[in-house]
Amino acid sequence: MEKCIPVVVIKELSETDKILSALKNNGINCAEITFRTACAAEAIAYACKHYPDMSIGAGTVINAQQCEAALAAGAQFIVSPGLSVSVAKICNERNIPYYPGCVTPTEIMAALELGITTVKFFPANVYGGLKAMKALAAPFPQIKFIPTGGVDRNNIDEFLAWDKIAAIGGSFFVKEALEKYDN
Repeated sequence: MEKCIPVVVIKELSETDKILSALKNNGINCAEITFRTACAAEAIAYACKHYPDMSIGAGTVINAQQCEAALAAGAQFIVSPGLSVSVAKICNERNIPYYPGCVTPTEIMAALELGITTVKFFPANVYGGLKAMKALAAPFPQIKFIPTGGVDRNNIDEFLAWDKIAAIGGSFFVKEALEKYDN
């Protein structure tokens, strides 16, 4: 798994090349294309076809229908803001990594019951950040976290220094890559 998972919002399919090229040029070979826009599935399919060396996933997947559409488009991993049992079951059946948002002990226990050991911690800044994740890791030593929301260049090293961080998610990776790409 990449240590950086850029959260990518593609509003028009024509943006896909510029964003993914900028990420690649910035040394990032992964993209979580969110299901917040009408062209999300099309953008995932395009990305998988034209950027086969990148790990392309679908984000903001909140139900089975979106999960099916993302997988049909070629998504290699699924990310949700919360835990969906139906999405977890589909991903488990197809051996696709699923990273649901889990920020409470109850949500983490539900994820563990579904065989999930890496969870998105979102929004990290609202739910206590690194301090909260360290507290949760005590009763759940098998869990790894992908903090998203509130992680940026000011605090990323502190997060990455902890061995329970599987990766960092964030839209700031896209912004940085585009700034460098445009200059």
